[in-house]
Amino acid sequence: MFTKNISFINFQLKKKDKLIRSKLNLLLKKDDQVVKCLRKSYKDNYSKKIFKIFKKKIDYRVIGMGGSSLGSQAIYDFLKYKIKKNFFFVNNLQAKQKIKSQKLYNNLIISKSGNTIETIVNSNILIKKKEINLFITENKESYLKKLAKKLSAEVVDHNNYIGGRYSVLSEVGMLPSELMGLNPQKFRQLNNLVRNKSFMNSLIKNVSATVFYLQKKKFNSIIINYDEKSTNLFNWYQQLIAESLGKKGNGILPVISNMPKDNHSVMQLYLDGFKNNFFTFFFVKENNSTKIKKDEILESFQHLKHKNLNEIIYAQKKATENIFKIKKIPFRSFEINRRDEKTLGELFCFFILETILIGNCLNINPFNQPAVELIKKETTKILN
Repeated sequence: MFTKNISFINFQLKKKDKLIRSKLNLLLKKDDQVVKCLRKSYKDNYSKKIFKIFKKKIDYRVIGMGGSSLGSQAIYDFLKYKIKKNFFFVNNLQAKQKIKSQKLYNNLIISKSGNTIETIVNSNILIKKKEINLFITENKESYLKKLAKKLSAEVVDHNNYIGGRYSVLSEVGMLPSELMGLNPQKFRQLNNLVRNKSFMNSLIKNVSATVFYLQKKKFNSIIINYDEKSTNLFNWYQQLIAESLGKKGNGILPVISNMPKDNHSVMQLYLDGFKNNFFTFFFVKENNSTKIKKDEILESFQHLKHKNLNEIIYAQKKATENIFKIKKIPFRSFEINRRDEKTLGELFCFFILETILIGNCLNINPFNQPAVELIKKETTKILN
């Protein structure tokens, strides 16, 4: 157990980790804004009064790209069983949009820069004057700042020092989570985790192994995901890892594989194909899982009798891990025993700290994305 709710099997690789331990201590001591927002003491840039602007509608729409929406979408999907409101996420551009709906939404429009072209376009097409609109953007002149003023809408300041992909435990993710009826403080678990030797040792050994695999030219991080409700958690993770570390000819390519469906497509490649991959298994234990109709199972498959779907999926996971061990394919494994804010907050903390530490070990700045900025400038040039 690396926490009460998470069982973790690390990569089976013994490497010296003194340097990584010192880098982690320095990171926690430095306590910059990204690390601060993982702690309970972080002060959000909004007050409870802001929730009074939202009428008692249950339909919310989050308009934002990348880290502006992926974190809150991961929260919504992972914890949907305890959320009584409907949240819709607009996080891409489509050539044709359905805009004739008479439904009115409470809109959250989120962009750190305030000039994200996709967010501007979607806001232009989708939001209506009669709707309640709230903007989260930096406190500087931008398109969205001007739009908010035109609409007489509330604006919450986006922390200047926290990039979108690291912002899930700041205002960007916590304001939506509070509107979902969740408790933001339960997500911020770093205070507890730094006192947890098992967690800290697991984090350090994990980073050490990952850096070793990268040095051995293993660049593909394959997520073997057995929980459909965690797909957007790994979409968030995909951006975090790829955008933070993909620099100077280095990086990790995160690939999300949804199981057991992908047993029937790419698993053959994972087992017998090229060897530049390392893997993450992810499984969530579900209560009240649907049971097999025991009286309708034919005799040839009696081993399914009395089983529920979660047990069958778990058996497939363990079987796959056993074969990976036999074939000496590197993997780590998460088993989630409880689906709540605390558990998800622990996962957010782990993945964020992991990413920053890997960047530090590779002498990469994990907080910028210079190549992506080139595309933004080129797009503006073409449109002009």
